[in-house]
Amino acid sequence: MPVLSVDLACRSWSDLGVVLLEEKGPPENMRIVCEIFQWRDAGSPSVVELAIRMNTLCLERKVSILMLDGPQAWKSEDNGYPFCRASERELNTSAKTGLPGTVLPGTYERFVVFCLALYDALGRLGWQRLATRERPADQAGSPSPRILVESYPHAAWKSLGIPPLPAKRKCRVSHLAEAYSALTALLPITTSQPPNHDQLQAIVGGLPGLAIEQRNEAAARIVGQPPRWEGGYWREGFIALPLSPTLDSRQD
Repeated sequence: MPVLSVDLACRSWSDLGVVLLEEKGPPENMRIVCEIFQWRDAGSPSVVELAIRMNTLCLERKVSILMLDGPQAWKSEDNGYPFCRASERELNTSAKTGLPGTVLPGTYERFVVFCLALYDALGRLGWQRLATRERPADQAGSPSPRILVESYPHAAWKSLGIPPLPAKRKCRVSHLAEAYSALTALLPITTSQPPNHDQLQAIVGGLPGLAIEQRNEAAARIVGQPPRWEGGYWREGFIALPLSPTLDSRQD
């Protein structure tokens, strides 16, 4: 089954990277086919509209793993770190999601609050945060659970042994070409069109979703602590990274 991966943005619809990833072909000639979607609506995306649009696309394409590049919860009171979630500490993420209402640095607050609200909106549509280090088992006679998985493309590149893309405002066409060439040399990836920065981030961030979907523990690394409801808020949550098929990529 395919996986939907979204590189989130809160200021413009066109800044969203939306990619459907699907493994096709026999094992000896398997390809990862990436279908790129472009949403060019005017203005900023609303949480409700974006949640509905992603949910609709997932229903249409029978997707049960949705990868989102953005924090899913606040820090737990007792995770052992003063200012961030365990997953953020392990991966040294740019934004640190502290106790409810606290975001470091403050310039990320709008984005973090948007992401948290989006996870909650998707939860109301029947999605659930990944709660174990593997995909929950399907129950006989019941539909497959629909799972939200947090991604972090910067660390995903490093986990594959490829230099991360520069920040969007500093990224040149040559950077995109080099990263895409390195990624397609490592994995049999094809795309429906040349990806831009946001779409390429969605592709690399979405790769562990394929491993989770197929319960392939050798192709994904899960970091952090399980999500939990604590003091009226969701706290912690896992981040999933891809693992290189040829390199020991357990680096942060």
